[in-house]
Amino acid sequence: MSAAKSRLAKLASHFLPASSPQVADAPDVEFRHCHHIHTLSPTFFLPRAAQIEPEAIAIYHRTANNQILRRTYLQAADRARGFAYFVKKREYNKVGILCPNTPAFLEAIFGIGAAGAVNVAVNYRLKSEDITYIFDHADVDAILVDVEFQQLLDGFRKDHPNIPFLIDTDTEFSHGPFAGPYDEAVLEGLEYDKETGSKGWDGLETLPPDENAVMALAYTSGTTARPKGVEYTHRGAYMATMGNVIESGLNYHKGRCRYLWTLPMFHAMGWTFPWAVTAVRGTHYCLRKIDYPEIWRLLKEEHITHFNAAPTVNTLLCNDNNAERLPDPVRVTVAASPPTAHLFEQMTGLNLHPVHVYGLTETYGPITKSYHMPGWDDLPDKERYQKMARQGHGFVSSLPIRVIKTDVPEGNIVDVERNGEEIGEIVFAGNICVKGYYKDPEATRKLFAGGVLHSGDLAVMHPDGAAQILDRAKDIIISGGENISSLALESMLVTHPDILEAGVVAVKDEQWGERPKAFVTIQAGKKMKGEDVVHWAKNNSSISRFMVPKEVEVVEELPKTSTGKIKKNVLREWARGGKPERITNA
Repeated sequence: MSAAKSRLAKLASHFLPASSPQVADAPDVEFRHCHHIHTLSPTFFLPRAAQIEPEAIAIYHRTANNQILRRTYLQAADRARGFAYFVKKREYNKVGILCPNTPAFLEAIFGIGAAGAVNVAVNYRLKSEDITYIFDHADVDAILVDVEFQQLLDGFRKDHPNIPFLIDTDTEFSHGPFAGPYDEAVLEGLEYDKETGSKGWDGLETLPPDENAVMALAYTSGTTARPKGVEYTHRGAYMATMGNVIESGLNYHKGRCRYLWTLPMFHAMGWTFPWAVTAVRGTHYCLRKIDYPEIWRLLKEEHITHFNAAPTVNTLLCNDNNAERLPDPVRVTVAASPPTAHLFEQMTGLNLHPVHVYGLTETYGPITKSYHMPGWDDLPDKERYQKMARQGHGFVSSLPIRVIKTDVPEGNIVDVERNGEEIGEIVFAGNICVKGYYKDPEATRKLFAGGVLHSGDLAVMHPDGAAQILDRAKDIIISGGENISSLALESMLVTHPDILEAGVVAVKDEQWGERPKAFVTIQAGKKMKGEDVVHWAKNNSSISRFMVPKEVEVVEELPKTSTGKIKKNVLREWARGGKPERITNA
């Protein structure tokens, strides 16, 4: 038998029923092996993909040393399996990840899950002290770190000298003198599998004993308080994964799904797309950093079919010099902050078709979708794109979302009228709500007050049951008794042909209590002053007079989080005269 056939036969054997069914007294074990049901975990999708299409390309990546790397599903599965056995051998319970969107990150997600451990992926754009806090709070036993970012762990190493770092050099080498410590860990794990009976995936936890056990801690951004560790379970991640397969249409395309990793994998576990793309045996196009010319190259030459990105990334992509209408449609899942109708019009003109979703870290990423209705095609463009920009309805794998009154005592759940006018808070319940906050029972209690998960986002509910966000509760501007949505004002400001992006915050006003102040960036090659924007808003825009900002400041760049949300807390500092000399977008 050839080596390739031998490997395939060995892999296939891992999916055959055990010769002697397991019967145990423990309810969770009995549940796991019940003939009509099994425990759920998205980790299972990688060995499944390797069994079905072992030679399909799982990963495409330009390495740190500028080499194009391609790995098949069989190769990726073998490496993830090796890392899983390494984690088991070393008896690690929680493994940190500090990497950009690399093959090592993707493989580790599956390897850590298969080892029955918990992964803790952290934003490498955070300050060193914040990274130290998160890994310390999470109680990690080891950290997988990209060589470019290992200096960010200097503080952590000082406090935890005995916790090992597994450094990934992100090259095309998987073994030999040029391979890095992460690759050596993979090989050590594969050898350990051989030494302990060559059980392969059967010796791992693709079907966990407890599907409600935590498999990942996703930390919040912590812009106004310490980051919180959001507990992701195997079951919740599986249900969110299946929701994204359906709602983002990962199986709806000509040929194989080709997914481009513009969204950081560390953000809410990449909205579960590491598992979702693998579930449909798609190709992961890993991307170390946002590079708009490179993104357009991949869109054109590699025929990308899907990617996820925040509105700000899509705005800059649409305005890049390399932008041109693509011959085939690309599905772009848009979330992280409410998009504008103007942006959707721009994207559609380039054959980038928005799939508008909304969610939180606390909902595994997306949990609602703005479903495009057939009747919208007959509407005027402006009205159609406005409807597309609504947050919509709950996912197929969740319960319907609700918008509830905010002027009632905590714990009382009363729905607003479905009239598109009464403002309330969006809340969730169902399969893709997280378990809670790690080591923070009080914050967990507040999150689920009244038996629903609170978003903190203010919205209206339209007669058709679709929700539309107006603002975060803290970002509503109350001026002379009028409520001004900063998001609505931002959406109107960017309709000016020379304005690229806009951010609006409240500033104190002796007469009105509060008033809006806007910060805008300008299209390349254009020149504007703040007073020009104010004059246009008063005389030529659709902005209501009471919403027109008295002050507009033109800046080179807006401060943003790693997922493209504008940092309103930083804009408030700027509005108070504390604008920093240099922006650090994290």
